[in-house]
Amino acid sequence: MNKENPIRVKIMAIEPTKRVLALILAGGRGERLYPLTVSRPKPSVPFGAKHRIVDFVLSNCINSGVQSIYVLVQYMSQSLIEYLRSSWRTVGLTRDQFIALVPPQMRLGQNWYQGTADAVRQNLNLIYDFDPDIVAVFGSDHIYRMDIGQMIHFHLKREADITVSAIPVPIERSQGFGIIETDEEGKILSFVEKPKIAKPMPTDPARAYASMGNYLFSTEALLAVLSDKTLGAGAEFDFGKSILPVIHKKMRTYAYDFALNILPGLKSHEEKAYWRDVGTIESFYQSHMDILGEFPRFDLNNHRWPIHSERHDGPPARILDGRILNSVIGDGSLIEKSSIANSILGRGVEIEEGAIIEDSIIMDFCRIGRGSRLKRVIVDRFNTIAPQSVIGYDREKDSQAYFVDSSGLVVVPRGKTPGRI
Repeated sequence: MNKENPIRVKIMAIEPTKRVLALILAGGRGERLYPLTVSRPKPSVPFGAKHRIVDFVLSNCINSGVQSIYVLVQYMSQSLIEYLRSSWRTVGLTRDQFIALVPPQMRLGQNWYQGTADAVRQNLNLIYDFDPDIVAVFGSDHIYRMDIGQMIHFHLKREADITVSAIPVPIERSQGFGIIETDEEGKILSFVEKPKIAKPMPTDPARAYASMGNYLFSTEALLAVLSDKTLGAGAEFDFGKSILPVIHKKMRTYAYDFALNILPGLKSHEEKAYWRDVGTIESFYQSHMDILGEFPRFDLNNHRWPIHSERHDGPPARILDGRILNSVIGDGSLIEKSSIANSILGRGVEIEEGAIIEDSIIMDFCRIGRGSRLKRVIVDRFNTIAPQSVIGYDREKDSQAYFVDSSGLVVVPRGKTPGRI
């Protein structure tokens, strides 16, 4: 197949008689992504020169025809609230087209959300009021594209009570996931969090099914699960820890193989079924590297499945002179006689004369001073790097001024600029 021509497929339409309500879980702390999450939740962290992480799940919903969406927020939520308010159209043409933000209502007491299932349980009024046939409970901190309509079709065809999206992973990398054992029809036989030895897929002994943290419930099943007093006896009531390990014994529970999801506009050079949990600095950085290159693993240029984001009213990027190699340059950036290689520059970034930027991520509205050298550095928004600075070459020196991750990546925390999020 010609690598320039996208694979053309038909989007799976949601059956018109089914009402689908999406609950997007966006309340996590994102502690492993420190210091990018010092003043914002993980879904609000910038990604890929123009997006936030939350844009991916919201775009998947909208592109799939799931247009009734509640976003459940919690920790340090103001950044995310302001971003969605200014960047996403929250009301559509009908009353069933909306994106609404829901802070903790504390309807069941004074506690904040105690796990993913508890977050849904504390907002049962939203489900009762909307009266859906299917409730989609999705996370908001992964980088991927997915036609959710195909998962819904699978769910209805199997007459499932619960469907869990699952991605095949090599057995040797399965210890970091919730692992699902299924039969050949996809019916779940067991679920184990981070097992030492994973049960393989029925069709591939070298790989196992890992939960992606995305679920479909028939409304009746979800209400029954959340009212079951035998589940979630501990302090945390979580879908992955409390419910999935036991619910397959009581209900029709299936795993949907994400590798079978056919995406419109996917190019032949892309990694099929690309999905990344960007929960650490290293994985966050590597996902950025995956959007670079002549044949990127994850190509953001897909007009048939766009990732929607904030509108930027600034000017186009300007490059006065310099050497640019394998890099993404955001709108409104200004580059003056500099060298930039294998890097991502956000919007409004200014690179002064003589600077050398290699293998780095420079987020929005930063200024890199004249003659500076940066290598394997993540610079969060609104920073000014002084002229002649050298970052990423001396770990001991860098650790005195910045955060140095165990992977060796240097992170310059977010700068302070009033009126910005």
